[in-house]
Amino acid sequence: MKQKPYLTKVDVDVLLHAANDFAEKNQFAVSIAVVDDGGHLLGFTRRDDCPAVSASIAQEKARSSALGRKESKAYEDMINGGRIAYLSVPVLQGMLEGGVNIVHDGHTIGAIGVSGVKSNQDAEVAKAGIAAWQASL
Repeated sequence: MKQKPYLTKVDVDVLLHAANDFAEKNQFAVSIAVVDDGGHLLGFTRRDDCPAVSASIAQEKARSSALGRKESKAYEDMINGGRIAYLSVPVLQGMLEGGVNIVHDGHTIGAIGVSGVKSNQDAEVAKAGIAAWQASL
C-alpha cells in the first residue's frame, strides 16, 4: 500500500493567507479557492469588490487543476491550440489559466484556483500562495 500527504487545515490557512496577502499587495479583487486532490473545497475567500461569478470560476479552476494534476492553463492551451473536443469533458469546467496544482513529495495533493483579474495574474496569486506554503514546510 502506498501513502501520500494531504492538506491539513493549517496548510489551507497558510495557502489562503499568503495568496490573499499577494492579492492585497497588488490590489487584485479576486476569489481564491483551495481544494483537495479530489477537487473538494477546503477553503475559500472572496475579496471586496470581486464579482460574484469569480467565486464559481475560482473553484472550478482549482478543481480542474487538482483532478488533472496540472495547471488549468494546460487545458486552455490545448483548446486554443485547436483541440476543441476538450470543451466536452464533463468534469473539467475550469479550463482557464488560474488553477495551479499543489505538489508535495511527487503527489498532487490539491490545488488553488483564483479568478477576478487577468488570467496570468490569477495564476500569480495562486503561485504566491503555494510558494509561501512550501517555504513554511
